Amino acid sequence: MSRLSGIALLASLKPDELAEVERHCRWHRYCKGDQIVERAGENRDVYFVIDGVVEIVNHSISGRAVAYADLCAGHFFGELAAIDNEPRSASVVARTDCVLASIPPADFTSLLLKHPEMTLYVMRRLASVIRICDERIMDLATLGAMQRVVVELIRLSRPDPAVHGRWLVYPAPPQRETAVKAATTRETVARVFTQLQETGLVFRKDKTLYIRDKPELERLAQRLDPNAGKAMRNL
Repeated sequence: MSRLSGIALLASLKPDELAEVERHCRWHRYCKGDQIVERAGENRDVYFVIDGVVEIVNHSISGRAVAYADLCAGHFFGELAAIDNEPRSASVVARTDCVLASIPPADFTSLLLKHPEMTLYVMRRLASVIRICDERIMDLATLGAMQRVVVELIRLSRPDPAVHGRWLVYPAPPQRETAVKAATTRETVARVFTQLQETGLVFRKDKTLYIRDKPELERLAQRLDPNAGKAMRNL
């Protein structure tokens, strides 16, 4: 079986076509924390995540990290630079030890020209990225830092299969990671989590963060003062 068989973008290819793509691949191993792609870099290759997790991230002028997405095995990245031949728009860092395969931009565009179903897949992927960016832009333009932390927590939550009406976040992300996703500081995240636990809206057990009342948490996010934790203290 081809090592590329788990890549969703390539799922429509026949075995011999997949084997041909694999022959053109370069293979890479990265350790946790290694930088794979640098923003504004000249590399135009498209990467397939064979094993592990990578993080798409950017940095503000002040150096604050803003995370866009985590990509696990089966995903790909780097298509923007391959399509428009412009420098990289973001950096990519290994979240875990990982194995990647890469192909040159010419090979990638050739695949898109030969396989319309792959082109449609990439178009849908880019449409999803635009929607996510629109949401993030709206959050940054209209929400305070504390609101963004609460909204990020709501986005990560899933129904608790053990208790009806309760929601959970598993695994509970490190504060640094939440800060990056919410474009704020770790100290702000720590303050929000402490206040949420003091109000009883959330509690943590081992690696799981439980949300007792998600509708109330959503209402809290709507009325939070962007500059202070007044709404939390008034619960």
